[in-house]
Amino acid sequence: MENMTSFGHAWVAAWNSHNLDEVMSHYSPDITFYSPFIQKINNDPEGCIRGIDNLRAYFSRALTAYPDLHFELYHILEGVNSVVLYYKSVNNLLSTEMMVLKDGKVVEVRAHYK
Repeated sequence: MENMTSFGHAWVAAWNSHNLDEVMSHYSPDITFYSPFIQKINNDPEGCIRGIDNLRAYFSRALTAYPDLHFELYHILEGVNSVVLYYKSVNNLLSTEMMVLKDGKVVEVRAHYK
């Protein structure tokens, strides 16, 4: 649990620092990322981004669009080679991100918002 707890806190700290390189350090080059925000921002009905370069461009736009972005971490739930982070996101939305990890890097994300 300590490893996933450390990962979760480091992930939130990276986002709250607005340091894109630090944020990207958590993701694998072959990342697959699903989010309802991708559907809206990228006008993509699949809501999916594949590859680290595409994800970096998307996150860069997000950091620009939300200059006051600050995540508040509520819970870290550990799974088998996965973690779920439950936190307060942009516009006070509640969010969970289920992240599949391989060799310490995130290879798949499924983001959920309320």
